[in-house]
Order: sequence, then structure tokens, then C-alpha cells
Amino acid sequence: MKRMSISSSRSRSRLWRSLVVAVIIVLVPVLLVLGSIRLLLTETYLNLEYNKPDFPADTYGFTLQDRLYFAPYAVQYLLNGAEVSYIGDLKFSDGSPLYNDRELEHMVDVKKVIQGAMWALLGAALVFTLLSVWLFRSPEGRLVWRNGLIGGATTLLIAFVGLIIYLLLDWDNFFDSFHNLFFAQGTWTFSYSDTLIRLFPIRFWQDAAITVGLVSAISAILILIAAWRWRVK
Repeated sequence: MKRMSISSSRSRSRLWRSLVVAVIIVLVPVLLVLGSIRLLLTETYLNLEYNKPDFPADTYGFTLQDRLYFAPYAVQYLLNGAEVSYIGDLKFSDGSPLYNDRELEHMVDVKKVIQGAMWALLGAALVFTLLSVWLFRSPEGRLVWRNGLIGGATTLLIAFVGLIIYLLLDWDNFFDSFHNLFFAQGTWTFSYSDTLIRLFPIRFWQDAAITVGLVSAISAILILIAAWRWRVK
């Protein structure tokens, strides 16, 4: 009976370790990707992007200064608790609305997705922090934490390799599939003369995808290096 009890206890311990490692493996990519997206939702990123020498000019008349003035309103709206009038009240110099009704409806949908993602980021960060504090109380827990970090970072890098191949082969299909995943079909396509396209042309989204990928991948590599070099005590 005693041997059976010890065996059962070891089995439960292995199961516990496996479950916690699995949770961390899931949390790490979520934190890195959503954290990278949050970095892009800043005026700093807008300034860097629009000031690139080869960033396409707006053929319908927006200057660099116009983009730097209007684009931050769109980003701030996605993150704050304001109604759509926050951007709906913006006007061109002739007094006409900056955004049409379809653009405003889309921005309402985008705000729901972005704020859901930010809540997910906050929740993942909270769970990860609590797990870390708990696991660091013992050498066994620290080993579980280390293994989870290695697994999560490795999983993210493998996923990115596949995603990069997909993007290089068919960016248009990726872009369409991504939007159809979160938005009703037909609600996110606009004319080249619409403000959303003039502020955020396809080049903007290509650069954003690359930036999120690079920041996430570099972070994952640094985590892998640190975790492999760390000697658990």
C-alpha cells in the first residue's frame, strides 16, 4: 500500500508539472505577441512608420503632418473608453467629416477586437505573474517555470517560421483571412480615397506584421538564451 501511495503521489506530481508547463507554454506566445501589438498602438510607432523615407505618400492629399495629426486619434480611440464620436467628429479643412459611416462602423468593430486583446494581455500577464511567484518558492517550481519558458519561446519561433513562409507566399490571402476571422465579410474593405486607407495603407500593415514578428521573435530568442543559461537552484 505504501508503494502504491508513493507511486500515486509521483504520478500526481508529474501531472501537475506537465499541466503548469503547458499553461506557461500557452502564456508566453500570448504575452509576447499581444505585448508587441501594444507597442505598435503608440504615437512613437506612428512617427517611426510615417517618417520612413520609402513610406508611400498619400496621392489624395494628406501630408506627413496630416497623418501625424489624424492617425493618433484613431489609435487613442481604440484604447480609450470614448464613443465613436471621438473620431467621428473630426473634420477636413472644408468642414466635411474625416470618416464616412462605413469607416466608423469598422472602427467600432476594431475597437472591440483590440480591447478584447488588451484584456487578454492583462489577464495573461496576471496569471503569469501569479504562477511565477508561486513557482519560485521551490527549486522544483523554478525548474517547471524554466521548462515552460523554453517550451513557450520555442513554440512561438516554430509558429513564426511557418507564418513567415505563408506571408511570403501569399500576403493577400493572409490579410483577407485575418480580417474575415474577426470582422464580417465586406465590412472591412474600403476605397483608396477613404481616410482609413489614406492613413493606413497596405504598406503600414505589412510593416506592422513584420514589426510584431521581429519584436516577438527577438524576445523569444532572448528568453531561450536566458533560460538555457540559467542554472536552477
